[in-house]
Amino acid sequence: MYAIIDLETTGGQPTQDRITEIAIYIHDGDKVVDSYATLLNPGRPIPFYIQQLTGITDEMVKEAPRFHEVAKKVVQMTEGCVFVAHNVRFDYSFLKKEFADLGYTYSRKTLCTVRLSRSLIPGQPSYSLGKLCQNIGIPLNNRHRAAGDAEATAILFDRLLKISQQAEAPGYEQANLSAKLMAVDAAAPMGQRPTKQPSARKIAAVQQAIKTALLPPLITPEKVASLPQEAGVYYFHDEQGEVIYVGKSINIYKRIQQHFAVDYKSRKSLEFKNSIADITWELTGSELVALLHESAEIKRLKPFYNRAQRRSVFPAGIYMRVDENGYKRLYYGRADANNQEVPIIALGNQFKAKGFLYHKVAKYNLCQKLCDLYKTTSSCFDYQVHRCKGACIGLEPAEEYNRRVDEAIESITYEHQSFVIIGEGRRADERSVVLVEHGRYQGFGYIDDTFTARRLEAFKDVIKPQVDNKDVQQIIRQYMRTKHKDKVKVFA
Repeated sequence: MYAIIDLETTGGQPTQDRITEIAIYIHDGDKVVDSYATLLNPGRPIPFYIQQLTGITDEMVKEAPRFHEVAKKVVQMTEGCVFVAHNVRFDYSFLKKEFADLGYTYSRKTLCTVRLSRSLIPGQPSYSLGKLCQNIGIPLNNRHRAAGDAEATAILFDRLLKISQQAEAPGYEQANLSAKLMAVDAAAPMGQRPTKQPSARKIAAVQQAIKTALLPPLITPEKVASLPQEAGVYYFHDEQGEVIYVGKSINIYKRIQQHFAVDYKSRKSLEFKNSIADITWELTGSELVALLHESAEIKRLKPFYNRAQRRSVFPAGIYMRVDENGYKRLYYGRADANNQEVPIIALGNQFKAKGFLYHKVAKYNLCQKLCDLYKTTSSCFDYQVHRCKGACIGLEPAEEYNRRVDEAIESITYEHQSFVIIGEGRRADERSVVLVEHGRYQGFGYIDDTFTARRLEAFKDVIKPQVDNKDVQQIIRQYMRTKHKDKVKVFA
Protein backbone atom coordinates (compact mmCIF):
# COMPACT_ATOMS: atom_id res chain seq x y z
CA MET A 1 0.00 0.00 0.00
CA TYR A 2 1.14 3.52 -0.77
CA ALA A 3 0.03 6.83 0.74
CA ILE A 4 0.56 9.64 -1.78
CA ILE A 5 0.66 12.85 0.25
CA ASP A 6 0.96 16.55 -0.46
CA LEU A 7 1.03 19.45 2.00
CA GLU A 8 0.69 23.20 1.81
CA THR A 9 2.46 25.15 4.55
CA THR A 10 3.04 28.64 5.91
CA GLY A 11 6.66 28.50 4.77
CA GLY A 12 9.61 26.28 4.03
CA GLN A 13 10.99 25.45 7.49
CA PRO A 14 9.43 22.58 9.47
CA THR A 15 10.96 23.86 12.71
CA GLN A 16 8.94 27.07 12.62
CA ASP A 17 6.26 26.82 9.90
CA ARG A 18 2.97 24.89 10.04
CA ILE A 19 0.71 22.92 7.69
CA THR A 20 -2.26 24.71 6.13
CA GLU A 21 -3.61 21.87 3.97
CA ILE A 22 -3.12 18.12 3.63
CA ALA A 23 -4.25 15.63 0.95
CA ILE A 24 -3.79 11.85 1.02
CA TYR A 25 -4.44 9.33 -1.76
CA ILE A 26 -4.15 5.64 -0.83
CA HIS A 27 -2.94 3.44 -3.70
CA ASP A 28 -2.99 -0.36 -3.35
CA GLY A 29 -0.47 -0.96 -6.13
CA ASP A 30 -3.29 -1.28 -8.66
CA LYS A 31 -5.47 1.78 -8.16
CA VAL A 32 -6.42 4.55 -5.75
CA VAL A 33 -8.73 3.09 -3.11
CA ASP A 34 -9.19 5.98 -0.69
CA SER A 35 -8.56 9.71 -0.39
CA TYR A 36 -8.76 12.51 2.13
CA ALA A 37 -8.15 16.26 1.98
CA THR A 38 -8.70 19.15 4.37
CA LEU A 39 -7.55 22.64 5.14
CA LEU A 40 -5.81 23.05 8.51
CA ASN A 41 -5.68 26.03 10.84
CA PRO A 42 -1.94 26.65 11.37
CA GLY A 43 -2.56 28.81 14.43
CA ARG A 44 -0.64 31.71 12.92
CA PRO A 45 -0.99 34.19 10.04
CA ILE A 46 -0.20 32.92 6.57
CA PRO A 47 2.43 35.15 4.93
CA PHE A 48 1.11 37.23 2.02
CA TYR A 49 3.43 35.65 -0.57
CA ILE A 50 2.25 32.17 0.51
CA GLN A 51 -1.36 33.29 0.15
CA GLN A 52 -0.52 34.54 -3.35
CA LEU A 53 1.15 31.22 -4.23
CA THR A 54 -1.44 28.79 -2.85
CA GLY A 55 -4.61 30.87 -2.76
CA ILE A 56 -5.10 29.76 0.87
CA THR A 57 -5.98 32.77 3.03
CA ASP A 58 -6.30 33.32 6.77
CA GLU A 59 -10.06 33.58 6.33
CA MET A 60 -10.20 30.17 4.62
CA VAL A 61 -8.44 28.36 7.50
CA LYS A 62 -10.14 30.31 10.28
CA GLU A 63 -12.71 27.57 10.97
CA ALA A 64 -10.57 24.66 9.73
CA PRO A 65 -9.46 21.93 12.18
CA ARG A 66 -6.09 22.11 13.93
CA PHE A 67 -3.57 19.39 13.11
CA HIS A 68 -4.13 17.52 16.38
CA GLU A 69 -7.79 17.08 15.37
CA VAL A 70 -6.87 15.16 12.19
CA ALA A 71 -3.68 13.49 13.44
CA LYS A 72 -5.41 10.21 14.32
CA LYS A 73 -6.96 9.95 10.85
CA VAL A 74 -3.56 10.60 9.21
CA VAL A 75 -1.99 7.84 11.30
CA GLN A 76 -4.77 5.38 10.54
CA MET A 77 -4.87 6.10 6.80
CA THR A 78 -1.10 5.77 6.37
CA GLU A 79 -0.59 2.81 8.72
CA GLY A 80 1.34 0.11 6.87
CA CYS A 81 1.78 2.35 3.81
CA VAL A 82 4.86 3.65 2.08
CA PHE A 83 4.88 7.45 2.33
CA VAL A 84 5.03 8.75 -1.27
CA ALA A 85 5.52 12.38 -2.32
CA HIS A 86 7.22 14.53 -4.93
CA ASN A 87 10.33 15.68 -3.01
CA VAL A 88 9.29 13.39 -0.19
CA ARG A 89 11.65 14.84 2.42
CA PHE A 90 9.71 18.12 2.44
CA ASP A 91 6.29 16.63 3.22
CA TYR A 92 7.63 13.84 5.44
CA SER A 93 9.71 16.24 7.57
CA PHE A 94 6.73 18.56 8.10
CA LEU A 95 4.45 15.71 9.19
CA LYS A 96 7.11 14.27 11.50
CA LYS A 97 7.53 17.68 13.15
CA GLU A 98 3.77 18.16 13.62
CA PHE A 99 3.51 14.73 15.23
CA ALA A 100 6.62 15.35 17.34
CA ASP A 101 4.96 18.48 18.75
CA LEU A 102 2.14 16.20 19.90
CA GLY A 103 4.61 13.82 21.55
CA TYR A 104 4.19 11.12 18.89
CA THR A 105 6.92 9.56 16.75
CA TYR A 106 5.68 9.28 13.19
CA SER A 107 7.73 6.85 11.11
CA ARG A 108 7.07 5.41 7.65
CA LYS A 109 9.10 4.04 4.77
CA THR A 110 9.38 6.76 2.14
CA LEU A 111 9.48 6.92 -1.65
CA CYS A 112 10.26 10.00 -3.71
CA THR A 113 8.57 10.30 -7.10
CA VAL A 114 11.31 12.71 -8.21
CA ARG A 115 13.93 10.00 -7.77
CA LEU A 116 11.68 7.30 -9.26
CA SER A 117 10.87 9.54 -12.26
CA ARG A 118 14.56 10.18 -12.93
CA SER A 119 15.13 6.43 -12.90
CA LEU A 120 12.17 5.39 -15.06
CA ILE A 121 11.69 8.47 -17.27
CA PRO A 122 15.26 9.64 -17.94
CA GLY A 123 16.14 12.66 -20.03
CA GLN A 124 13.31 14.98 -18.99
CA PRO A 125 14.22 18.71 -19.07
CA SER A 126 12.75 19.17 -15.59
CA TYR A 127 11.50 16.94 -12.80
CA SER A 128 9.49 19.56 -10.95
CA LEU A 129 5.92 18.34 -10.57
CA GLY A 130 4.37 21.00 -12.81
CA LYS A 131 6.80 20.68 -15.72
CA LEU A 132 7.05 16.90 -15.53
CA CYS A 133 3.28 16.50 -15.61
CA GLN A 134 3.06 18.90 -18.54
CA ASN A 135 5.76 17.07 -20.49
CA ILE A 136 4.27 13.58 -20.08
CA GLY A 137 0.61 14.54 -20.39
CA ILE A 138 -0.70 14.40 -16.83
CA PRO A 139 -3.42 16.93 -16.00
CA LEU A 140 -2.54 19.15 -13.07
CA ASN A 141 -5.45 21.15 -11.77
CA ASN A 142 -5.38 23.39 -8.69
CA ARG A 143 -1.58 23.76 -8.72
CA HIS A 144 -0.11 24.54 -5.29
CA ARG A 145 -3.16 23.14 -3.56
CA ALA A 146 -2.70 19.90 -1.67
CA ALA A 147 -5.52 17.97 -3.37
CA GLY A 148 -4.51 19.07 -6.87
CA ASP A 149 -0.83 18.29 -6.41
CA ALA A 150 -1.50 15.01 -4.58
CA GLU A 151 -3.88 13.82 -7.31
CA ALA A 152 -1.32 14.61 -10.02
CA THR A 153 1.38 12.83 -7.99
CA ALA A 154 -0.93 9.83 -7.63
CA ILE A 155 -1.44 9.68 -11.41
CA LEU A 156 2.32 10.05 -11.90
CA PHE A 157 2.96 7.25 -9.41
CA ASP A 158 0.40 5.06 -11.18
CA ARG A 159 2.24 5.65 -14.46
CA LEU A 160 5.59 4.86 -12.84
CA LEU A 161 4.24 1.59 -11.48
CA LYS A 162 3.14 0.59 -14.99
CA ILE A 163 6.52 1.51 -16.47
CA SER A 164 8.29 -0.47 -13.77
CA GLN A 165 6.13 -3.53 -14.41
CA GLN A 166 6.66 -3.23 -18.16
CA ALA A 167 10.40 -2.92 -17.61
CA GLU A 168 10.41 -6.32 -15.91
CA ALA A 169 8.33 -7.99 -18.58
CA PRO A 170 10.12 -10.33 -21.06
CA GLY A 171 11.15 -8.64 -24.29
CA TYR A 172 10.97 -5.12 -22.83
CA GLU A 173 13.15 -2.57 -24.58
CA GLN A 174 14.15 0.75 -23.05
CA ALA A 175 13.66 2.45 -26.41
CA ASN A 176 9.93 1.73 -26.20
CA LEU A 177 9.58 3.58 -22.91
CA SER A 178 8.40 6.94 -24.22
CA ALA A 179 5.89 5.40 -26.58
CA LYS A 180 4.48 3.17 -23.87
CA LEU A 181 4.34 6.05 -21.43
CA MET A 182 2.57 8.46 -23.76
CA ALA A 183 0.18 5.69 -24.87
CA VAL A 184 -1.44 5.80 -21.43
CA ASP A 185 -4.55 7.97 -21.59
CA ALA A 186 -3.81 10.81 -19.16
CA ALA A 187 -7.50 11.60 -18.91
CA ALA A 188 -8.48 8.08 -17.84
CA PRO A 189 -9.40 7.70 -14.18
CA MET A 190 -6.64 6.24 -12.06
CA GLY A 191 -6.78 2.49 -11.78
CA GLN A 192 -8.58 1.88 -15.13
CA ARG A 193 -6.23 -0.31 -17.12
CA PRO A 194 -6.61 -2.35 -20.31
CA THR A 195 -5.71 -5.48 -18.34
CA LYS A 196 -5.38 -5.90 -14.61
CA GLN A 197 -1.78 -5.79 -13.45
CA PRO A 198 -0.58 -8.32 -10.84
CA SER A 199 -0.18 -6.08 -7.81
CA ALA A 200 1.65 -8.80 -5.91
CA ARG A 201 4.48 -8.79 -8.43
CA LYS A 202 7.72 -7.49 -7.01
CA ILE A 203 8.45 -4.18 -8.71
CA ALA A 204 12.22 -3.81 -8.66
CA ALA A 205 12.44 -0.09 -9.49
CA VAL A 206 9.88 0.83 -6.83
CA GLN A 207 11.54 -1.38 -4.21
CA GLN A 208 14.86 0.21 -5.05
CA ALA A 209 13.33 3.69 -4.77
CA ILE A 210 12.06 2.86 -1.28
CA LYS A 211 15.48 1.58 -0.21
CA THR A 212 17.22 4.66 -1.57
CA ALA A 213 14.60 7.24 -0.58
CA LEU A 214 17.08 9.12 1.61
CA LEU A 215 19.57 9.62 -1.23
CA PRO A 216 19.59 12.74 -3.40
CA PRO A 217 17.72 12.07 -6.66
CA LEU A 218 20.91 12.26 -8.76
CA ILE A 219 23.07 10.03 -6.55
CA THR A 220 23.11 6.29 -7.19
CA PRO A 221 23.43 3.61 -4.49
CA GLU A 222 26.57 2.44 -6.29
CA LYS A 223 28.19 5.84 -5.74
CA VAL A 224 27.41 5.71 -2.01
CA ALA A 225 28.66 2.12 -1.76
CA SER A 226 31.99 3.22 -3.27
CA LEU A 227 32.65 5.82 -0.57
CA PRO A 228 35.68 5.04 1.62
CA GLN A 229 35.33 4.44 5.34
CA GLU A 230 38.46 6.46 6.01
CA ALA A 231 39.46 9.99 7.04
CA GLY A 232 39.46 12.68 4.41
CA VAL A 233 37.75 15.57 2.66
CA TYR A 234 34.72 15.07 0.41
CA TYR A 235 33.18 17.25 -2.29
CA PHE A 236 29.55 17.49 -3.45
CA HIS A 237 29.22 18.52 -7.13
CA ASP A 238 26.19 19.75 -9.06
CA GLU A 239 25.17 18.60 -12.56
CA GLN A 240 27.67 21.03 -14.13
CA GLY A 241 30.51 19.56 -12.06
CA GLU A 242 30.85 22.63 -9.83
CA VAL A 243 31.74 22.00 -6.18
CA ILE A 244 28.78 23.15 -4.07
CA TYR A 245 29.89 21.80 -0.68
CA VAL A 246 33.09 20.64 1.00
CA GLY A 247 33.11 18.54 4.16
CA LYS A 248 35.46 16.36 6.19
CA SER A 249 35.21 13.29 8.38
CA ILE A 250 37.23 10.50 9.95
CA ASN A 251 34.82 8.17 8.10
CA ILE A 252 33.63 9.66 4.81
CA TYR A 253 31.03 6.94 4.16
CA LYS A 254 29.32 7.30 7.53
CA ARG A 255 29.37 11.10 7.45
CA ILE A 256 27.76 11.29 4.02
CA GLN A 257 25.13 8.76 5.07
CA GLN A 258 24.36 11.09 8.00
CA HIS A 259 24.07 14.02 5.57
CA PHE A 260 21.42 12.19 3.59
CA ALA A 261 19.52 10.85 6.63
CA VAL A 262 19.02 14.24 8.30
CA ASP A 263 15.44 15.49 8.24
CA TYR A 264 14.76 18.38 5.92
CA LYS A 265 15.01 21.71 7.80
CA SER A 266 14.26 24.28 5.08
CA ARG A 267 13.66 24.68 1.36
CA LYS A 268 17.31 25.61 1.00
CA SER A 269 18.39 22.29 2.53
CA LEU A 270 16.07 20.47 0.12
CA GLU A 271 17.49 22.42 -2.83
CA PHE A 272 20.98 21.56 -1.60
CA LYS A 273 20.24 17.85 -1.42
CA ASN A 274 18.52 17.79 -4.80
CA SER A 275 21.50 19.60 -6.38
CA ILE A 276 24.04 16.91 -5.46
CA ALA A 277 24.90 15.05 -8.66
CA ASP A 278 28.31 13.58 -7.81
CA ILE A 279 30.66 12.98 -4.88
CA THR A 280 34.45 12.97 -4.95
CA TRP A 281 36.94 12.78 -2.12
CA GLU A 282 40.57 13.04 -1.03
CA LEU A 283 41.92 10.74 1.67
CA THR A 284 44.06 12.39 4.35
CA GLY A 285 44.70 9.60 6.84
CA SER A 286 44.89 12.14 9.64
CA GLU A 287 41.86 13.80 11.23
CA LEU A 288 43.88 16.99 11.75
CA VAL A 289 44.92 17.13 8.10
CA ALA A 290 41.28 16.61 7.11
CA LEU A 291 40.25 19.57 9.28
CA LEU A 292 42.99 21.81 7.86
CA HIS A 293 42.48 20.74 4.25
CA GLU A 294 38.71 21.25 4.49
CA SER A 295 39.23 24.79 5.79
CA ALA A 296 41.67 25.60 2.97
CA GLU A 297 39.46 24.09 0.26
CA ILE A 298 36.40 26.00 1.40
CA LYS A 299 38.34 29.26 1.17
CA ARG A 300 39.81 28.30 -2.20
CA LEU A 301 36.64 27.01 -3.87
CA LYS A 302 34.07 29.13 -2.00
CA PRO A 303 31.27 26.52 -2.39
CA PHE A 304 27.76 27.96 -2.38
CA TYR A 305 26.57 25.84 0.56
CA ASN A 306 29.64 26.53 2.75
CA ARG A 307 28.81 30.22 3.10
CA ALA A 308 29.56 30.44 6.83
CA GLN A 309 33.11 29.08 6.39
CA ARG A 310 34.32 30.38 3.06
CA ARG A 311 35.72 33.78 4.06
CA SER A 312 39.45 33.83 3.34
CA VAL A 313 40.49 37.42 4.15
CA PHE A 314 41.60 38.34 7.66
CA PRO A 315 42.52 42.03 7.49
CA ALA A 316 42.87 42.66 11.25
CA GLY A 317 44.85 41.19 14.10
CA ILE A 318 46.06 41.41 17.70
CA TYR A 319 49.67 42.58 18.17
CA MET A 320 52.10 43.06 21.08
CA ARG A 321 54.86 45.62 21.74
CA VAL A 322 56.92 46.61 24.78
CA ASP A 323 56.81 50.29 25.76
CA GLU A 324 59.57 52.49 27.19
CA ASN A 325 58.59 51.51 30.75
CA GLY A 326 58.88 47.77 30.08
CA TYR A 327 55.12 47.04 29.92
CA LYS A 328 53.92 44.56 27.32
CA ARG A 329 51.11 46.26 25.46
CA LEU A 330 48.51 44.37 23.43
CA TYR A 331 46.75 46.31 20.68
CA TYR A 332 44.61 45.66 17.60
CA GLY A 333 45.28 46.92 14.10
CA ARG A 334 45.27 46.17 10.39
CA ALA A 335 46.90 42.93 9.22
CA ASP A 336 47.80 43.74 5.62
CA ALA A 337 50.84 44.06 3.40
CA ASN A 338 51.64 47.54 4.78
CA ASN A 339 51.95 46.17 8.32
CA GLN A 340 55.23 44.28 8.66
CA GLU A 341 54.42 43.00 12.15
CA VAL A 342 53.15 39.44 12.47
CA PRO A 343 49.86 39.37 14.44
CA ILE A 344 49.43 37.06 17.40
CA ILE A 345 46.11 36.12 15.84
CA ALA A 346 44.42 37.28 12.61
CA LEU A 347 40.74 38.23 12.69
CA GLY A 348 37.97 39.08 10.23
CA ASN A 349 37.88 42.84 10.79
CA GLN A 350 38.99 45.52 13.26
CA PHE A 351 35.61 45.53 15.00
CA LYS A 352 36.01 41.83 15.81
CA ALA A 353 39.65 42.36 16.80
CA LYS A 354 38.63 45.11 19.22
CA GLY A 355 35.93 42.92 20.73
CA PHE A 356 38.37 40.03 21.03
CA LEU A 357 40.84 42.27 22.87
CA TYR A 358 38.14 43.57 25.24
CA HIS A 359 37.41 39.94 26.14
CA LYS A 360 41.07 39.25 26.97
CA VAL A 361 41.33 42.46 29.00
CA ALA A 362 38.37 41.42 31.12
CA LYS A 363 39.46 37.79 31.51
CA TYR A 364 43.08 38.49 32.44
CA ASN A 365 42.53 41.76 34.29
CA LEU A 366 44.62 43.80 31.87
CA CYS A 367 44.74 47.57 31.59
CA GLN A 368 42.45 49.17 29.00
CA LYS A 369 44.86 52.06 28.53
CA LEU A 370 47.85 49.78 27.87
CA CYS A 371 45.72 47.86 25.36
CA ASP A 372 44.78 51.06 23.49
CA LEU A 373 41.12 50.63 24.42
CA TYR A 374 40.88 53.74 26.62
CA LYS A 375 42.48 56.96 25.46
CA THR A 376 43.69 59.05 28.41
CA THR A 377 46.80 60.71 29.80
CA SER A 378 46.03 59.50 33.34
CA SER A 379 44.51 56.34 34.79
CA CYS A 380 42.07 54.19 32.82
CA PHE A 381 38.40 53.79 33.70
CA ASP A 382 38.92 50.27 35.09
CA TYR A 383 41.41 51.63 37.65
CA GLN A 384 38.74 54.01 38.91
CA VAL A 385 36.35 51.10 39.52
CA HIS A 386 39.11 48.89 40.99
CA ARG A 387 39.38 46.45 38.07
CA CYS A 388 42.84 47.65 36.95
CA LYS A 389 45.80 47.33 39.32
CA GLY A 390 47.34 50.63 38.20
CA ALA A 391 49.70 49.63 35.40
CA CYS A 392 48.33 52.61 33.48
CA ILE A 393 49.92 55.03 35.99
CA GLY A 394 52.92 52.90 36.91
CA LEU A 395 51.58 51.59 40.22
CA GLU A 396 51.70 47.91 39.28
CA PRO A 397 55.23 46.60 38.52
CA ALA A 398 55.81 45.73 34.89
CA GLU A 399 56.92 42.20 35.80
CA GLU A 400 53.60 41.40 37.51
CA TYR A 401 51.50 42.95 34.75
CA ASN A 402 53.50 41.25 32.00
CA ARG A 403 52.85 37.82 33.54
CA ARG A 404 49.15 38.27 32.93
CA VAL A 405 49.81 39.54 29.40
CA ASP A 406 51.81 36.37 28.77
CA GLU A 407 48.90 34.28 30.05
CA ALA A 408 46.57 36.09 27.65
CA ILE A 409 48.96 35.54 24.74
CA GLU A 410 49.40 31.87 25.67
CA SER A 411 45.63 31.41 25.52
CA ILE A 412 45.61 32.43 21.84
CA THR A 413 48.92 30.93 20.70
CA TYR A 414 50.50 27.50 20.61
CA GLU A 415 52.28 25.95 23.58
CA HIS A 416 55.43 25.74 21.43
CA GLN A 417 56.55 28.15 18.73
CA SER A 418 58.02 25.64 16.26
CA PHE A 419 56.86 22.03 16.07
CA VAL A 420 55.56 19.29 13.81
CA ILE A 421 52.60 16.99 14.46
CA ILE A 422 53.17 13.50 13.06
CA GLY A 423 49.97 11.48 12.66
CA GLU A 424 48.39 8.70 10.63
CA GLY A 425 48.94 8.60 6.90
CA ARG A 426 46.83 7.38 4.01
CA ARG A 427 48.58 3.99 4.04
CA ALA A 428 50.05 1.78 6.71
CA ASP A 429 53.64 2.74 5.73
CA GLU A 430 52.94 6.48 5.62
CA ARG A 431 52.69 9.30 8.19
CA SER A 432 51.16 12.76 7.94
CA VAL A 433 53.04 15.90 8.96
CA VAL A 434 51.63 19.28 10.05
CA LEU A 435 54.26 21.99 10.51
CA VAL A 436 54.14 25.18 12.61
CA GLU A 437 57.15 27.52 12.56
CA HIS A 438 57.51 30.59 14.80
CA GLY A 439 53.84 30.29 15.75
CA ARG A 440 52.60 30.24 12.13
CA TYR A 441 51.08 27.27 10.33
CA GLN A 442 53.20 26.38 7.29
CA GLY A 443 51.33 23.44 5.77
CA PHE A 444 51.00 19.66 5.74
CA GLY A 445 52.53 16.75 3.87
CA TYR A 446 53.37 13.06 4.07
CA ILE A 447 56.47 11.01 4.89
CA ASP A 448 57.17 7.27 4.79
CA ASP A 449 58.35 5.17 7.70
CA THR A 450 61.99 5.48 6.63
CA PHE A 451 62.01 9.29 6.96
CA THR A 452 64.28 10.66 9.71
CA ALA A 453 65.02 14.29 10.51
CA ARG A 454 66.57 16.28 13.32
CA ARG A 455 66.07 19.72 11.82
CA LEU A 456 62.87 21.60 11.08
CA GLU A 457 64.08 22.40 7.55
CA ALA A 458 63.93 18.72 6.60
CA PHE A 459 60.19 18.66 7.34
CA LYS A 460 59.69 21.88 5.37
CA ASP A 461 60.86 20.04 2.26
CA VAL A 462 57.98 17.53 2.42
CA ILE A 463 55.02 19.79 3.18
CA LYS A 464 52.63 21.51 0.81
CA PRO A 465 52.69 25.21 1.81
CA GLN A 466 49.40 26.56 3.14
CA VAL A 467 48.04 29.93 4.28
CA ASP A 468 48.00 30.71 8.00
CA ASN A 469 44.86 32.33 9.41
CA LYS A 470 42.75 32.40 12.54
CA ASP A 471 40.71 29.38 11.46
CA VAL A 472 43.69 27.03 11.12
CA GLN A 473 45.22 28.44 14.30
CA GLN A 474 42.01 27.57 16.14
CA ILE A 475 41.86 24.11 14.52
CA ILE A 476 45.41 23.25 15.58
CA ARG A 477 45.01 24.65 19.11
CA GLN A 478 41.78 22.74 19.70
CA TYR A 479 43.22 19.55 18.25
CA MET A 480 46.30 19.79 20.48
CA ARG A 481 44.00 19.95 23.52
CA THR A 482 42.26 16.69 22.59
CA LYS A 483 43.47 13.23 23.59
CA HIS A 484 45.06 12.62 20.21
CA LYS A 485 47.63 9.89 19.60
CA ASP A 486 49.84 11.92 17.26
CA LYS A 487 53.51 12.54 17.96
CA VAL A 488 54.53 16.17 18.55
CA LYS A 489 58.16 17.00 17.77
CA VAL A 490 59.27 20.36 19.19
CA PHE A 491 62.13 22.46 17.80
CA ALA A 492 63.98 25.21 19.64
